Amino acid sequence: MTIAMAAPHDGSTARRRRDAESLMESVHATHCRPLLRFLLGLTRNERPAAEDLLQETMLRVWRHLDSLPGEVENARKWLFTIARHVAIDAARSRRARPPEVSLVEADRMSTVDSVSGALALHDLTDAFQRLSSEHRAVLQELHFRGASIEEAAQRLGIPAGTVKSRAHYAMRSLRAALNPVE
Repeated sequence: MTIAMAAPHDGSTARRRRDAESLMESVHATHCRPLLRFLLGLTRNERPAAEDLLQETMLRVWRHLDSLPGEVENARKWLFTIARHVAIDAARSRRARPPEVSLVEADRMSTVDSVSGALALHDLTDAFQRLSSEHRAVLQELHFRGASIEEAAQRLGIPAGTVKSRAHYAMRSLRAALNPVE
């Protein structure tokens, strides 16, 4: 019987990880509020959008933490540049996607006058019914009842992040069903 020898544990890897986590916590604590204020300005005070951009900014900072300048002022400039790039990327992404029609607007289409409108309503209703029950419940809370992310999370008994994720994937499924790739 042979016993495999484990490689000696190098404590330097764990120490580097702890140092990186500590540095990231410090960066977040020091720069989170100013970055959020900056992003609120870029999103016209849409707090959920600004918070999403802040989260993406911090994720990019974490991925490139080794590039963080040593001086506080240079680090601040670097962070704001990343936040600006994240906001620009998000704006470009929104422009690249076709505009979304809310389910509330689709519900109002029940009295459509045109054949194409009736077909569109049928297609939307069919696509909505093919969603999972979890995705339908989230969209009903957000779009039919007009609930906020937090209200929907509370009513459904799930975390707010799960509401956001389910809403994203549900809308993506609806878009895919309504705009099939030719």
